[in-house]
Amino acid sequence: MIYSIRHVTTFAYEPAIRESVTEVRVQPRSEALQRCLTFSLDSNPVANIMVYRDFLGNTVHHFDIPGEHTQLRITAQALVEVSSQLPPQSTEVGSWQDLDARVAEGDFLDTLLPSQFARPTDLLQELATELGLERRGNPLDLLLELNQAVYQTFRYVPNSTQVDSPIDDTLRTRQGVCQDLSHIMISLVRQLRIPCRYVSGYLFHAKKDRDRSPEGATHAWLEAFLPGPGWVAFDPTNNLMGNDRHIRVAVGRDYADVPPTRGVYKGDAESELSVTVVVSPAEAPLPEEMPPATVTRSRPLISLGSFQYEQQQQ
Repeated sequence: MIYSIRHVTTFAYEPAIRESVTEVRVQPRSEALQRCLTFSLDSNPVANIMVYRDFLGNTVHHFDIPGEHTQLRITAQALVEVSSQLPPQSTEVGSWQDLDARVAEGDFLDTLLPSQFARPTDLLQELATELGLERRGNPLDLLLELNQAVYQTFRYVPNSTQVDSPIDDTLRTRQGVCQDLSHIMISLVRQLRIPCRYVSGYLFHAKKDRDRSPEGATHAWLEAFLPGPGWVAFDPTNNLMGNDRHIRVAVGRDYADVPPTRGVYKGDAESELSVTVVVSPAEAPLPEEMPPATVTRSRPLISLGSFQYEQQQQ
């Protein structure tokens, strides 16, 4: 399947800010069953955009707007080919002993240890007890069970958390967005001594699909390492296994490694972030009108005249 992706991010500032520096991770990865055929990134005001690849293999664009401005608009467009693959079966996955042997042979430490947003808490332990979390049966079957349990336990509620909310906020209210649900399942999976990582990307929504996550936003899910098939994707927000509707952009230990946008600006200003995402089959024309933007009020992460901002994955 070939998808056309258009991702528009707009920051509005009141009053004007003096300078902004921005880092963007929105270019789809090219690997295995996915190829990024074309990609372009533009900013308004116009900037000299530079690019590098981070230690996790994600493509990162970054630029500086040195002058005074009241708005920053970032437009990314991509054409991506995603091949379909049958999900692995329990018979294709080895035992827990096979998993431990593969982990001992490989370099999985970063995906086994707690990370900034995926770490044990008292509320997480209560959930683990509630779900009867322990090694049993087949690793794949247990992950499928856990994927469904997280889906059923938590409601998907847009804007119910902040970009930097800890998992306890979602554990306490039993509601959150894909970013939160992915962090919770990653934390649980790592307790089973299964390597697990966070995936940032997009999800194509067809009319027949009954996804909880909406169109017009980025998406997040996770991948667990299993003997045999390797990294296998699970989407607890929609109770899905990864398929050719999931378009991978970046992988990391958790959201802190892969925010779609991250930046800092100078000035004492209120900022508002709006995001619009359109994912459509390449053979179909792009919609003439963009869907309504997802608008959130951002809040400074640091002060003293310099403010950080990040884009939450809804």
